[in-house]
Amino acid sequence: MSRSIQRRTFLTATAAAIAATAAGAPPASAAPGLSTAPVSTPRSSTRRISTAFELPDDRAYPEGIAADPRTGALYVGSYTTGAVYRAAPGRRAAETFLPPGADGRNTANGLKADGSGRLWVTDSTAGVAVYDVRTRALLARFDVPGDAPRFVNDLAIAADGSAYLTDSVREVVYRVTPAELARAAAHGGRATLTPAYDFGGILAPHPAGTFTLNGIAAGDHCLFTVDMTGGALYRVDLITGRIRQVALHGGDLVNGDGLELVGTTLWAALNRTDTITRWRLSADGTAARLERSLTDPALQIPTTLVRHDGRTLVVRSQFDKGGPMGPGTPETPFTVAWVRGI
Repeated sequence: MSRSIQRRTFLTATAAAIAATAAGAPPASAAPGLSTAPVSTPRSSTRRISTAFELPDDRAYPEGIAADPRTGALYVGSYTTGAVYRAAPGRRAAETFLPPGADGRNTANGLKADGSGRLWVTDSTAGVAVYDVRTRALLARFDVPGDAPRFVNDLAIAADGSAYLTDSVREVVYRVTPAELARAAAHGGRATLTPAYDFGGILAPHPAGTFTLNGIAAGDHCLFTVDMTGGALYRVDLITGRIRQVALHGGDLVNGDGLELVGTTLWAALNRTDTITRWRLSADGTAARLERSLTDPALQIPTTLVRHDGRTLVVRSQFDKGGPMGPGTPETPFTVAWVRGI
């Protein structure tokens, strides 16, 4: 799919999402296992937002972020160039880890560092590439088959080491198991992505080509993924394969982008509205209550976030300033923010 088609599709989906929900849904009665405490919205939120580190490219338009669980290094991907940047612990400036266009990569949106020293990097136009973080060597690539539109967006790593990837246009979640990764690495480094879960007919009705599935997070024997246009959250049972919609209390996830899950706490970046939300999941993961919400233009179109050292790191994409969401000139350097109180 060409970059111009991607951009039109992205804008169409975003416009549809905004039109669908102008404000959060009214609070509903709490589901079993969820309290009815009111949502807290921090005041003077700009004081809670500061720069964690800067990115080296003035056309970076960052999209994804990953924290290495072994070293504490942070990796950020560029949506516009395919570069991947690395920020060492304590450093205020990131360096280029993988150069623009490396290995034919057009974009670098979803990123995850696993516990085995590998960095997974999605290319929305092609699939996912897996790198050795020590040597920067490409270990394997998994490509989306066919010529139909696709948009491989975000990914999560489950407890068994399997990677799960959302496709925002095809409405599927792909899976790469450790055995498939080892087989691909041993036989030329190339393989094909195959869908593990199909959301066709499950998502709310929408025009063809609309962006739907976006952020994804792995829990205990389950996955959570967001429909950015419909504003819904879905739970996938990794044992039974059942897909069910999570009951949201106190709001919705329209414009939902990256997700971060720690225990029963789920964070979400809502890109177009410059918002970060925090949700409390019920014990069985079938319901979630909005606990906190922070909206501030200083978030600069947040596309994703990660919890690191007890704090929240947020990618400030500035997609609306000369990027895929609108014309203009971005503020440089591009940065990743620390956000407190959320």
